[in-house]
Amino acid sequence: MNDNISGWNTWLTAFDDWTDVSISEVHGLMTGLMTACDAPDEKVWAKVFEELSFAALPEPALTLLTEEAEDIVFQLKDKDDAYSYTPLVPDDEHDLYERVMALKQWANGFMTGFGITDCRLSSEENEMLSDLAKIGGIRLEDDEDFEGGEESYLHVYEFARMVPVSFATRQRKPVKDIALISGLAIDAKTTKELQAEGKVSKPMPPVVDIMNQHNPS
Repeated sequence: MNDNISGWNTWLTAFDDWTDVSISEVHGLMTGLMTACDAPDEKVWAKVFEELSFAALPEPALTLLTEEAEDIVFQLKDKDDAYSYTPLVPDDEHDLYERVMALKQWANGFMTGFGITDCRLSSEENEMLSDLAKIGGIRLEDDEDFEGGEESYLHVYEFARMVPVSFATRQRKPVKDIALISGLAIDAKTTKELQAEGKVSKPMPPVVDIMNQHNPS
């Protein structure tokens, strides 16, 4: 699947002015959250990112995230459709190093997204998350070969791809009910609304990368 079909280029464009974490990590976070919750609207997504100490998402990114989350929930709810789920990583025209790092970032994002759902884990799910954490802990230098090469990458990618499929059978709840934002007023205006009022003239500065501060690429 090339970058245009997978949505990689669309995400790059939408998140061009937002650099807190990679698009793969955001996609993983969104997926992890959507394995246990219903898709929220833009205001709820904005609140989640605010409470995670991220800079405000640009309006194109917020809109894309909201729409993609709805599609992911719809896809994962259907047992047959769920198997076609794919993590957001660059296609095989990119260097193996870039693809491995994107999958690592996706894995870290998934663990963060699922972690804030406060869901209990079965022993099998706990084991899967432990293995996914190993992917999230991969460390490679720019000139270092990934052990096992393409074949090993495909094996690791397929395992990561099946994690949300396996996690998506639980009963979903509203995102606004998770502990991270439960009880908070979901009335923050979007970047687009603030810009229309002349209250935002340029993107907010990036803040601490909370998802990768302990797992640098």
